[in-house]
Amino acid sequence: MGKGDKKTKRGKINRGTFGVRRPKIKKRPSIEQKININDKAQPK
Repeated sequence: MGKGDKKTKRGKINRGTFGVRRPKIKKRPSIEQKININDKAQPK
């Protein structure tokens, strides 16, 4: 268990790969996108 081990987090960091032990961090939608500044209130 170390840098050479494909299944450990340290091994994934060493190889530069991602998987179950080292998932990719997904980009969160920004606050501006949630609010949608471009969409104005629709008149009734």
